[in-house]
Amino acid sequence: MAELKTRLIVGMEIHVQVRTASKLFCACPVVYDAPPNSAVCPVCLGHPGTLPVMNRRAVEQAALVGLALNCTIAHFTKWDRKSYFYPDLPKNYQISQYDLPIARDGWFEFPDPNGAGSGASRDGASPSGLSRVRIRRAHLEEDAGKNLHDRGDGSLIDLNRAGTPLIEIVTEPDLHTPGACYAFAVELQRLMRHLGVSDGVMQRGQMRFEPNVNVAIECDGCEIRTPIAEIKNLNSFKAIRNAVEYEYGRQVAQWRGDPEYVIGRRPNENRGWNDARGLTEYQRPKEAAHDYRYFPDPDLAPATFDDAKLAAIRARLPELPAARVRRLAERFGLSAADAETIVDDRATADLFDESIRAGAPADVLARQVVNVWASLANEHGTTVAGLGVGAAAMAELAEMVRSGTVSATAAARIAAAMIPDADPAPTTVTPHVAAAEDRSPQALAAKLGLLQEKDADATQAWVDEAFRLNEQAVRDARSNPKKAKQAAGFLRGQVMKLSEGRADPALVGELIEKKLAEPT
Repeated sequence: MAELKTRLIVGMEIHVQVRTASKLFCACPVVYDAPPNSAVCPVCLGHPGTLPVMNRRAVEQAALVGLALNCTIAHFTKWDRKSYFYPDLPKNYQISQYDLPIARDGWFEFPDPNGAGSGASRDGASPSGLSRVRIRRAHLEEDAGKNLHDRGDGSLIDLNRAGTPLIEIVTEPDLHTPGACYAFAVELQRLMRHLGVSDGVMQRGQMRFEPNVNVAIECDGCEIRTPIAEIKNLNSFKAIRNAVEYEYGRQVAQWRGDPEYVIGRRPNENRGWNDARGLTEYQRPKEAAHDYRYFPDPDLAPATFDDAKLAAIRARLPELPAARVRRLAERFGLSAADAETIVDDRATADLFDESIRAGAPADVLARQVVNVWASLANEHGTTVAGLGVGAAAMAELAEMVRSGTVSATAAARIAAAMIPDADPAPTTVTPHVAAAEDRSPQALAAKLGLLQEKDADATQAWVDEAFRLNEQAVRDARSNPKKAKQAAGFLRGQVMKLSEGRADPALVGELIEKKLAEPT
């Protein structure tokens, strides 16, 4: 039997919670952990006779997202009522947009680990070498409330989230691997954060992904397609990849058991992801647009954009993440992985650029941001920019490493002491250092005794001690070709440890090689 040829087809629907102080159509605050049903009012509770008032900031943010996604922005767009009954929707309709969305017909590029173009449309990869997904539309709508199923025998409703502004982004079915779906989601979250549109914390529901999955199968010289399954409300990148991968296999297996499992002969459906069991579960038939009985909302005026307003919004667009990653890699020779780590947070990327302008050597600064500053940020529960260390100080520390004033090991200790409120571990080495200078890298290096030691006699003493304490490594370096390089590196590390990072690495290497060459 010939091998079955299948092709995964995935389009994404993404709900992005907009970062605003108030809800979309009322003045209630947008909060996450307030007591249940404490951030509500008659408008978002759907009381009869109440009138919604549009949040201008949310509309402008939606247009900003549309521009970043290379969409056409509508000069005239209206609001529609999307009718359905569910306990977390008090009005029994959602204010959304139907036929006239704010943005449409765009595209979004992302780096795909499976290779350029594997996540792109069938027309091929984008000219930049990234995978490209077409954007069908991006529109604004209000969120529903939240059902709580873990409070006893019944379910409870918390309506604090009802009315929160959401941007819904809908792609064309241009994703073809679980890995591409994962990479797309990561890059889209990075974009939303870079724009300042959303915090994008998926565990808080601030970004929710809904892959629409089906499979093209070659059968008897024809291509048939399985029904579409929409996997609802995925809130982690891992869940996106795993759910799509599972659904791919499930649909192929179901078609093998039922050749009538074909789009048009079997209904499309909504499914949920059970992370504990590693599978999708049937929820209900998938609704079509006519099921919602859309009609224009009579209580809201249309939203309009003239050329001047769009130009003002376009002027707010920053350098976008994918372009920034390419620039850092091409201009400074950074690896793609290091550039992506730096660009992951916009304020950190801004700090990196500012430090370069302040004179930092790019290669040293990149290593410090990725390895030293990122580790410290993780310890403090913040970002690199959130540590509060300025660009000039970061540039000075990077230059001290480049010039050999301090070692990379010592620089890590100095960096920890540069953070505001950190204990600089004062010593009597330089008691005259003024308080205002205590956090400068040069002053801290002197205060901590970390200025690089270039004295050959002192360094030789550390080398001799490292040899004495690590006889097996010395034997391996001298007589075991398979372990010689690793053993010599280990000895260098031990010397740096004994010197508390003060030894000159170049001098250490010279003295170790010389000592290893001595007759035993």
